[in-house]
Amino acid sequence: MVSTQSQPLQDVAHWLTQHHSDGINLSIRELLYYQSKTSLLDLSPRKTIQAKLAGTYLAKTKGRGMEFDEARHYQPGDDIRAIDWRVTARTGKTHTKLYREEKERPIFILTDLSASMHFGTRFLFKSVQAAHLTALIAWSARKRGDRIGGLLYNQDQHLEYKPLTRQKAVLSLLSGLMQLHQPNQQRPQQLSFSDACARLRRLARPGSLIFLISDFSQLNDTARQHLHRLGQHCELMAYPISDPFEHSLPSVKVPQLVSVTDGNEQRTLLLGEKQTAKQYQQRHQQQTEAMVHLLKQCRCQVLPVSSAMPLEQQLANRR
Repeated sequence: MVSTQSQPLQDVAHWLTQHHSDGINLSIRELLYYQSKTSLLDLSPRKTIQAKLAGTYLAKTKGRGMEFDEARHYQPGDDIRAIDWRVTARTGKTHTKLYREEKERPIFILTDLSASMHFGTRFLFKSVQAAHLTALIAWSARKRGDRIGGLLYNQDQHLEYKPLTRQKAVLSLLSGLMQLHQPNQQRPQQLSFSDACARLRRLARPGSLIFLISDFSQLNDTARQHLHRLGQHCELMAYPISDPFEHSLPSVKVPQLVSVTDGNEQRTLLLGEKQTAKQYQQRHQQQTEAMVHLLKQCRCQVLPVSSAMPLEQQLANRR
C-alpha cells in the first residue's frame, strides 16, 4: 500500500492503526467508529415526503398532524372538533385549525461489494470505503430516528433488510457487510447491479430515501430503467466510489508492463508511455461523464467518493 498525494505513508499507517483497519479487510470496530461521526451527514429531506405512514417528518400536505399550520374559514364537512374558537370569537366567523401531517421516511442503503469493488492502490479498497459510508449513513439515520433498511450484494449472494428503527437494525446491517465482504472468487458472476436495483424496487416504498453506494461499473440500460422508476417516487443519492488509479495511470521513471484486472478480465498496461496514459485518462473521463449523466437522468444526486483518503475528511471538506 502506497501513500496518497496528500498523506505521507506514516500518516496512512497511523490512521489505519487508530481505526483498527488494514484497508483490505473489514472489522466491526472500524464500522462502530462511525457511530460518533453522524454530524458529517445531513439527512434532511430535499423532496416532498410521499410516504403514507405517520412519522417524524412534516409534509407539505395538510392533515391531522401535531404541527399547527394555519386557520381558515370553516367549510362543510370539516371536523367540528378542529374549530378554532378563539379566532371564531375574534372575527365573528367560524374558523377551522389545519395541521401539517407528519410522515415517515424510511432509508434504504444499496451497497455494492462485488468483485470490481475489491480494488485499491492507495489507502483503502473501494469495498472497505463503501462499508465505511454504509455504516455512517446507518448510524446517522439511527440518530434521527429513521427506519433503516438495506440491500447488500456481491457476485455470489445478496442480503435484504426491511426497515427498522432499533439499533439492532444497524448492527444487523454491519454484520451483513462483514459477511458479504469476502466473496467466493471461484464462482462465476451470478448477481449484477441491475439485479440489485430490481430487488430494491420491490423493497423500497414511495417516499424513501435511497443511498446507492457502488463504483457503477455495471450501470447499464436495465439498471437505469429500474433507477428511473425509483426516482419517480423516492429520493436517490448516488455515491460513486473510485480509486485514483482508475482516473489516471501512475507516473514511473522507467516504462514497464503491469497486469491489472477488474475482477472478471485481466489485461496488461504500459506505464510510463505518454500516449497510453493520455488515452487511458480520456477514456475514463468519458466513462465517468456518461455514468454521471445516466444517474442524473434518474434524478440521482451524485456525490463522488475516493478510496484514497478518509471518508470523514472528504465529507468535512464538502460541507
